[in-house]
Amino acid sequence: MFKQRLISGVLLVLLTVFALYMGGMVAFAATLIVSLIGYSELLRIFKIEKSSLAVIGYTGTILFYVALFFDLGQWTVPLIILFLIFLLGCYVIRFPKYKLNQMMGCFFGFVYVGIMLSYIYQLRIIQNGGEFVVLIFLAAWGNDTFAYCVGMLIGKHKMTPELSPKKSIEGLIGGILGAVLLGAIYGLYIKAKLRLSFDPVMMFPIFCGVGALISVVGDLAASAIKRDAGIKDYGTLIPGHGGILDRFDSILLIAPVVFYLMVMVSGGTI
Repeated sequence: MFKQRLISGVLLVLLTVFALYMGGMVAFAATLIVSLIGYSELLRIFKIEKSSLAVIGYTGTILFYVALFFDLGQWTVPLIILFLIFLLGCYVIRFPKYKLNQMMGCFFGFVYVGIMLSYIYQLRIIQNGGEFVVLIFLAAWGNDTFAYCVGMLIGKHKMTPELSPKKSIEGLIGGILGAVLLGAIYGLYIKAKLRLSFDPVMMFPIFCGVGALISVVGDLAASAIKRDAGIKDYGTLIPGHGGILDRFDSILLIAPVVFYLMVMVSGGTI
């Protein structure tokens, strides 16, 4: 089991690095595919992953990404409104086939998975985005690694025993501090490589620290959804890890936060 988990984890990291390094159409396609798979995993909870509601959801997600790809940012909010109108229309026309929680789950998944994950691509396509997008994964996966190690070594005080019995307060602190350390090291590397309008050695640790704290919320929220749904994993796509959402649950919340923090420190010019 450990060997399977390790191999699939390494392959996932390599594929992620390749897609983000290539940028352009490769990064666009990879982010869109991950979003659609993750969206399908969430819809499976509501038993509508192959329904009319799902078709509207998948179509809305694709159109949202197409608008981003062609730099039609002014159309993203109208698309969300139009998506909701079509969703409600399907709910009304097919009534009482679909229940309220299914319709709301479809809209929630569109925002929670599709829109939130799109910020990986949105950050990648800005100037120096290839360097900046690394911060998302340093905060998420760096926090996970350090939290696990610290929790295993000295973890004694349970953080949320109802949701995740193995997570400890010591692990929480260790994960955040570890992400801050990674951010500082990466900031030193970027400072020697790029000329920026801000000091990455000062700002990147803050980005990673905030991202790490938010990643805990994302991870626990995903656990709460699974507990409510009575499932162990969102899917089986990644051997030893579960589904796409099981690996990207914390990144869902980190990506938009890092993007907007970058907008703030750059003076809104990106």
